[in-house]
Amino acid sequence: MLYLNWIRPLFSRSLLAFLGVAFFAGVASAERTADRAPGAVYVGSNQPAPTGNSVLMYDRAADGTLTFAGSFPTGGTGAGTGGDPLASQGAVALALGSRFLFAVNAGSNDVSMFAVREGGLVLLDKEPSHGQMPVSIAVKGFLVYVLNAGGTPNISGFVIDPIRSQLVPLPGSQRPLAGGLSAQPAEVSFNAEGDVLLVSEKGTQLIDTYRVNFLGYASGPTSHASSGVTPFGFSVTNRGYAIVSEAASGAVSSYEIGEDGAFDLVSGSVALGQKAPCWLVTTNDGRYAFTANAGSGSISSLGIAPNGAASLLNPAAGTLAAPLDLAMTSNSKFLYVREGTGAVSGFKVERDGSLTPLGSWAGLPAGAQGIAAR
Repeated sequence: MLYLNWIRPLFSRSLLAFLGVAFFAGVASAERTADRAPGAVYVGSNQPAPTGNSVLMYDRAADGTLTFAGSFPTGGTGAGTGGDPLASQGAVALALGSRFLFAVNAGSNDVSMFAVREGGLVLLDKEPSHGQMPVSIAVKGFLVYVLNAGGTPNISGFVIDPIRSQLVPLPGSQRPLAGGLSAQPAEVSFNAEGDVLLVSEKGTQLIDTYRVNFLGYASGPTSHASSGVTPFGFSVTNRGYAIVSEAASGAVSSYEIGEDGAFDLVSGSVALGQKAPCWLVTTNDGRYAFTANAGSGSISSLGIAPNGAASLLNPAAGTLAAPLDLAMTSNSKFLYVREGTGAVSGFKVERDGSLTPLGSWAGLPAGAQGIAAR
């Protein structure tokens, strides 16, 4: 009965959200004009107490250049001031046509929800992550899952209520990882349809999959052996292929995600000739992938065939001092890199997958984590 009492208002809120078409009417038109529209880049500061965590915003001009626009407190705390303390991808995530932004607070074990405005961010809500040390966020439509890397690692679900501007916990949605205490997870993300969740486990060389039902609940995990060592960052293409970086192997593998939850290897450990490719993003059309190679100071580019096969295009399509994370704009025209030197560097993504440098913009504190772009 408690479950029914909860689920009815959830459906009521969801129905109101879907009926409130006007609230999201601008999403499609915004995407159609994204090629020439300005945007923004967001980076989590990940600062511990007493400073506290915040999201740093850089305005993006139509030519891809950035201007620092401000710092917006999350109301929580981060978990470190140097190196790569979260060792993850997806600590900051945009949602619902960039109407909302989410950021993990790894030090206070909660997640912050912001409204995205042209002039900055407005903090709407902060909710416990239902685990320890949240490091990554996956969003599909109104459904949100958070990956907790500390304690006993797990994933935990939420629903966006845009009418009340809240992040509503999904009761009983916590699920363990296949690797348990040894998992050392790096990222959680949905497939293109939103009915499968994936988690990469650095410590066990596993990739976990979960089936997600129409209520938003995940079943699983089902574990799959990674083709290479230390699966880290990954991206799921619009054709249903997971492109996964392998930090210790210096390689990238691709997998096909089946409708029945199958996870089949397509290209096994394509060598990049670079060290520590930890972070990976793909273009919206699924044709190109890029890795940030922390050990080599480079960005590698790969081509992704229609059948999901991955091939190396350029092992050093871009060179940087200390690339630590990546974000692609919603139109796939620009690629931004969070650097360990305290800067954000940008590239224009050309039609053939090559990269043209745009410059670097300083201002990130030591230990900054996560990056998102629109």
